[in-house]
Amino acid sequence: MGSIQLTTSTFDEAIGSSAVPVVVDFWAEWCGPCKMVAPILDEIAAEHQGEMTIAKLNVDENPDIAMRYQVMSIPTMIVFAEGQPVHKVVGAKSKSALVEEFGKFLNNSH
Repeated sequence: MGSIQLTTSTFDEAIGSSAVPVVVDFWAEWCGPCKMVAPILDEIAAEHQGEMTIAKLNVDENPDIAMRYQVMSIPTMIVFAEGQPVHKVVGAKSKSALVEEFGKFLNNSH
């Protein structure tokens, strides 16, 4: 299972209704580092299925959501827990660094 695509119209419901933390990847088609991070996030999503959801939001198509969360540079990943932003990661990072960043919000420890 890959990541889910969010839009302005689906964002609040998807974030608010999730029983597990949601990591939203704010990205754009023209962003090279975003393309490097995407397969890493897909791997993390597969390995932590049921513990967290990875979602993607195209900032060019949904600028209002990016502005709401003050996303100034991409890639930016924001972890939402119970509908609220709880952690922000800016920039492309390695898989181990991302797992460490997100790990604090997973229900069970590995």
